[in-house]
Amino acid sequence: MSSYLELTARERLARVFDHASFEEFLPPAARVVSPHLGQLDAPVAFDDGVAVGRGRLDGTPVFVAAQEGGFMGGAVGEVHGAKLTGLLRRAIAERPAAVVLLLESGGVRLHEANAGLVAVSEVMRAVLDARAAGIPVIALVGGANGCFGGMGIVARCTNMVIMSEEGRLAMSGPEVIETTNGVEEFDSRDRALVWRTTGGKHRYLLGDCQALVADDTDAFRAAAIAAVARYASASAELTLEALEREQAMLADRLERFGGLSEPMEIWRALGIAKPEQVPMLDAEKFVELAANARVGVN
Repeated sequence: MSSYLELTARERLARVFDHASFEEFLPPAARVVSPHLGQLDAPVAFDDGVAVGRGRLDGTPVFVAAQEGGFMGGAVGEVHGAKLTGLLRRAIAERPAAVVLLLESGGVRLHEANAGLVAVSEVMRAVLDARAAGIPVIALVGGANGCFGGMGIVARCTNMVIMSEEGRLAMSGPEVIETTNGVEEFDSRDRALVWRTTGGKHRYLLGDCQALVADDTDAFRAAAIAAVARYASASAELTLEALEREQAMLADRLERFGGLSEPMEIWRALGIAKPEQVPMLDAEKFVELAANARVGVN
């Protein structure tokens, strides 16, 4: 068993996809770096914190991207975002079986402000354009930095989100909420609370992620292979009917859980008799328990 959480972006690319199949677009040797960080005397990375290219999943050709959480927490800047957007646009032209995004990001890079925000909006548009072209986009979330801010929105624009319990997904990170509204609203140092609120199990129960796996590279690989196979016979396009179903799900969530203040209260409302045991369950046993309790069925 190999922990997905503990790997770098390039180690994940090497282990999730078929051996030696990753071919990188704009590798570090191209030295395409952020034009903004150097002006601020901030460190740069020759891949700007994201590797993009093509590879194979169980022999099937896919386009792939992996964000490096070790560089500025995977935060998105102008070049970083342009590489993701370019990958998705190239996918529309070359038509791989899917685009698989290994996401790990705290959101937009503060050093690049508006350029980073524009970059994330372009990635969102490119994800939806790829889906409109019939190319499924699949997100894997299991890194130590989670998937927050604009990249959290990007993840939910994809066809399918695959998470581990250790992965986290939300719009605003715990520190941001605490800074804005105070520790009484959300204590970012309460790790159990943070994972109950933003972690994979809670997101799976709420329907924000469609597959929950163990923190294991092989488990993520198997789930990604299954996801690509699923869309070989299913439409990837975002339809009006799908949007209406999503809106109905969100309205139901708000009505049922809007007055609750703790994830365990939500789990209990979903019919889980002993919600305090949920954090102790491994991924397989949790998925069995959650089979009849999820809000969103995909």
